[in-house]
Amino acid sequence: MVDRFKVDTFKYAREMNMLLKDGGLFLVAEGKDSKPNAMTIGWGFLGTMWAKPVFITAVRHSRHTYKLMEEAKSWTICIPAKGMEAALTYCGTKSGRDVDKFKECKFTAKKGDLSTPYVEECPIHIECTTVFKTDMKPGQLEGGMEKELYKTKDFHMLYFGEVKGVYAVKDAEKKLKVA
Repeated sequence: MVDRFKVDTFKYAREMNMLLKDGGLFLVAEGKDSKPNAMTIGWGFLGTMWAKPVFITAVRHSRHTYKLMEEAKSWTICIPAKGMEAALTYCGTKSGRDVDKFKECKFTAKKGDLSTPYVEECPIHIECTTVFKTDMKPGQLEGGMEKELYKTKDFHMLYFGEVKGVYAVKDAEKKLKVA
């Protein structure tokens, strides 16, 4: 990663949380077919668990990304730059089963230290390896939230990824939608 530098794990936590609430981030996973897929996520959490930095993301069982996450041990979270709003919408409304999102969004797949690619056009990416996952089941979430968020009973798998590194381009802050 010539053009990226390893930064403190929590350096961009505030910006990530703001983007999760407004537009989202990209979750990139690659399965056995070696074809990267980007999915827009609006739910996630960067914190400390088991004395390690961890990113937790939620993927519904019905999503193509779920299959990829089950096939691979590593994945990336990519923080979008200003001007990537259309790509976030596209990756959040189209399935990787039907389209090549990297091709359609003109993303460049680059490999970091882990085997899973990241979106080069994103100024920051987080490399994670799954250390734990838990399947959400009916009745586990507070009743009102479950009724509101899981009307179709399409529950999430929660993936806990140990953060192996956070990488950013020079002047990454200036490239973000929130600064």
